[in-house]
Amino acid sequence: MKKLRRLFIFLILAGSAYAGWVYRDPLLNFYQQHFTREPPAREIPKPDPERYQQLISELEGRRLDLAKQYSRARTAREISDVVTESQRTLEELLPEMMRCWLGTPWDFNGICETPGSGKIACGYFVSTILRDAGFEVERIRLAQQPSQRIIGTFMPNKMMTIRAGQNYDTFVDEARERGPGIHIVGLDNHVAFLVIPESGGIRFIHSSGAHPYCVVDEDRKNAGSLQRSNYRVIGNLTRNPEVIHGWLVGQKWPTRISGGN
Repeated sequence: MKKLRRLFIFLILAGSAYAGWVYRDPLLNFYQQHFTREPPAREIPKPDPERYQQLISELEGRRLDLAKQYSRARTAREISDVVTESQRTLEELLPEMMRCWLGTPWDFNGICETPGSGKIACGYFVSTILRDAGFEVERIRLAQQPSQRIIGTFMPNKMMTIRAGQNYDTFVDEARERGPGIHIVGLDNHVAFLVIPESGGIRFIHSSGAHPYCVVDEDRKNAGSLQRSNYRVIGNLTRNPEVIHGWLVGQKWPTRISGGN
């Protein structure tokens, strides 16, 4: 009887082991399919140099028309109306110009001047967009400055917002509370555009020295460089009346190589 009982237990254990072996592969396949799959690769848009040239021409035509209106304006209301329309024009077309560069490869020494024609560093991305948008800047010299000096070329320090060690979400919420506009944003070792539309959210557009190593347009959740930086400084270009005045009259913007107040 004891021998029969042992044989019965052995058969049960053997059957369980066999069942486990039979179902091992389906379970392993399920695990691999649902828990070990690599995240999908980010789709990289192609640069659009033709559209970029069209936007440059369109923006310059609108700038010249607005400049004529500005020179004829006599009352405070007339001047304000032209400034407001200039802000809207820049906030409409500047992000479109930036997005024509999407997919253009980043390189620390990249200096190309048109989307997709080579590689571009973060500072050159910012200075090239500004030059092509009608700001009379020193493209090369401006691109080589620390980020705060790039912003300082357009406005004094008192008009910048400088934060160090601030929580990322707090920083973004504060930026949104200050209102919409096209900002230049400087980070620990980076410079970029921070677009804050009236419709909400943010767009962080820059030539990224991190994956995928090209010009990218990122939302709040995916703006990794902006999230990780300890130091952040921003200046609102389009909601600054003095900057708009300079853009309208074709003012030259000599690169500021020392801090301003």
